[in-house]
Amino acid sequence: MTSSRPLALEDRASEGARLSSPSAGRNRDVIAQTLAGLLPDRARVLEIASGTGEHALAAILKRPDLHWTPSDPDARSRASCDDWAKESGGRIAPALDLDVMQAGWWQTLPGAVTAIFCANMIHIAPWRAAEGLFEGAGVLLPDGAPLVLYGPFLEGGDTAPSNLAFDESLKGRNPEWGVRALDDVKALAGSHGFSLRQRIAMPANNLTLVFVKGAP
Repeated sequence: MTSSRPLALEDRASEGARLSSPSAGRNRDVIAQTLAGLLPDRARVLEIASGTGEHALAAILKRPDLHWTPSDPDARSRASCDDWAKESGGRIAPALDLDVMQAGWWQTLPGAVTAIFCANMIHIAPWRAAEGLFEGAGVLLPDGAPLVLYGPFLEGGDTAPSNLAFDESLKGRNPEWGVRALDDVKALAGSHGFSLRQRIAMPANNLTLVFVKGAP
């Protein structure tokens, strides 16, 4: 089982290797704008479960100082990432074959990482994908570096009805999937030396969460 969000039929519109996702088309610009204000100068960003690769290109176009490495365990997704990367001026590296549910997945990285970004993965994967993500981030990132998550989360009585319905739908497809409780994610982060620095409300009842290693 992979840790990447499985490509839906809507994601498969393509020409050659390049895939295009309507959902990425709707949110990539606002995510890129948010990341532009969060990521450190000249950050070397590892993206986990990159999917089509559209978020990588949007982020690079907003912040030309970044160096971005996409990754995905799905070969077709990696090919799409590499196709979109042709427009990056060399600032997007070839996509890596990484699966955060594999033990020691971080050991094969070719260089240093100073930030990690992961969108829409931990709810469409078993919980051990989130565990593997934070475990690897704890090894890879230096103190003060960010791990940024984007997606829907459960927040007790403040959870949007649409996210509750989405959670039920996901569990109906696979009982190991589901929209994750923010408190559970924060506890997992803390067990690997991260704390939640920022919670940013995003369109369609999603959140951008910035966890920082070594932060109080």
